[in-house]
Amino acid sequence: MTEIKKPRIESLDLLKGLVIVIMAIDHVRDYFHYSSYFFDPTDPTLTNPSLFFTRFITNFCAPAFSFLAGLSAFMIGKRKTKNELSIFLLKRGLWLVFVELVIMNFGWCFDITFKTVGFQVIWILGISMIFLAALIHLPKKVILIFSCVLIFGHNLLDNIHFDNMLWAFLHERKAFLTTPDHVFRVGYSIIPWVAVMSLGYYFGTFYDKTYDPLKRKKLFNIIGLVAIILFIILRGINIYGNLLPWKNYGNLTQTIFSFLNLTKYPPSLSFLLVTLGGALLFLANAEKLKGKAVNFFCVFGRVPFFFYIIHIYLIHLLALVAAELTGFGWQKMILPALPFRVEALKGFGFNLISVYLIWIAIIVLLYPLCKKFDSYKQNHKEKWWLSYL
Repeated sequence: MTEIKKPRIESLDLLKGLVIVIMAIDHVRDYFHYSSYFFDPTDPTLTNPSLFFTRFITNFCAPAFSFLAGLSAFMIGKRKTKNELSIFLLKRGLWLVFVELVIMNFGWCFDITFKTVGFQVIWILGISMIFLAALIHLPKKVILIFSCVLIFGHNLLDNIHFDNMLWAFLHERKAFLTTPDHVFRVGYSIIPWVAVMSLGYYFGTFYDKTYDPLKRKKLFNIIGLVAIILFIILRGINIYGNLLPWKNYGNLTQTIFSFLNLTKYPPSLSFLLVTLGGALLFLANAEKLKGKAVNFFCVFGRVPFFFYIIHIYLIHLLALVAAELTGFGWQKMILPALPFRVEALKGFGFNLISVYLIWIAIIVLLYPLCKKFDSYKQNHKEKWWLSYL
């Protein structure tokens, strides 16, 4: 086996691996948990602790991916000119948008007529890369200011509404009928997601070889803790920072659920303070972690895009089999929309313990495939197309 000549920063791969594996829990729940077709798992009046926190922990996934994608772009840029990096980001961004609209939309629904076209996490990673292709030419301090202004200030736009698709793409979750039978669903808006990636690009400067790792650890811990504390203060004041204010239900558990019920579409300031603050705390303290568990998750972290595509297809295929075996018929899993609140599937599904067992089985099944692809990718760096997977 060829030796890898350029060692990677393992803590970054570890975080990517952890969040992609955690993300898979939510997708298994979407297809297999009976409550997916009845109610929102974050609804304080209907949920329970195990279901709420199963959903809550997956909040860390998209922000971490977007942030790390920006950081990775900075690392790649150390081996390229600015113009070369811009071209790479533009091409990769366009490729990701295509993957979302065609490959992932089919994977989610298995509907060859594409009645629903969803603009989700892969789309926003792609469009953010397209914006980043231009932003990298700005001074780094300007990139930092741009990122912070959008992240901290975008909730001022919460009460602005326009009934058009452009505004949905910019800052509002919305669905639009394109024909009587076809709909566009914008889940991930450009603001502030593009700023999360550009912030990650700025933070790439702290991984320069000349930057002291101990200083980086201290800085990331400080920023992470300040972000969490600021979240608690803002959420406590309950005026700004989240689309939905929390309320006291007269019940401690429900009130905690309400306090932690953070807006993801688009991601609120409170949402990003918690998730990015947590990601920075992890990065600050994970650089020296070693062992089999670290190696296990790093495999997924080195091929997250590959894993993302195949795990959606595998989950959906298994759900199709489950629908057939439980009497609903496999045809019910040819979905007219994303697998949330599908009326024809009311009564289908399993309890949360079963969901976790299915999730574990999927991770175990995909690990050898991801490991093999990881090995191939690491030992064939001369193949340009591998940088797009």
